[in-house]
Amino acid sequence: MVKELSNQEIEILSLLQKNGSLASQEIADRLHISQSPCWRKINNLRDTGVIKKNVALLDQQKLGLNLIVFITINLSALGRNQLLEFEKEVGKFPEVLECYTMTGAWDYMLKAVAKDIYHFEHFLREKLMALESIGECHSHIAVTEIKNTTELPLGEF
Repeated sequence: MVKELSNQEIEILSLLQKNGSLASQEIADRLHISQSPCWRKINNLRDTGVIKKNVALLDQQKLGLNLIVFITINLSALGRNQLLEFEKEVGKFPEVLECYTMTGAWDYMLKAVAKDIYHFEHFLREKLMALESIGECHSHIAVTEIKNTTELPLGEF
């Protein structure tokens, strides 16, 4: 169910998307409201699941994870058990940041990171392709990152 957001809630979420470590008093000051109602609105957004969790966004280059790879996959069979087994197994791989079921030519698309091409080859050969359910797999290495954001477009629709 879609939650209708007030203008203040949209402003709060916008500030938190830019800096999740802002205290409720800082947010209240920026929005020119008192701290208590601001704190209640933030807690309500958490309680209703609009705010799923607070995380630290890490710099992947500073951590030596320089390779981003998009992987398209077709399974060898599309039974319910094969889908569930693939999804369970791929969820265990720390290299996989995102996994989506797809319409069109591919069953799944993954976004993965690796230190370098050798680390990726090891992941591909020893982990991903070791899954019996995979019928076809294609890797697409990202060359230049143009845009990367976690901010959702609030109030834009």
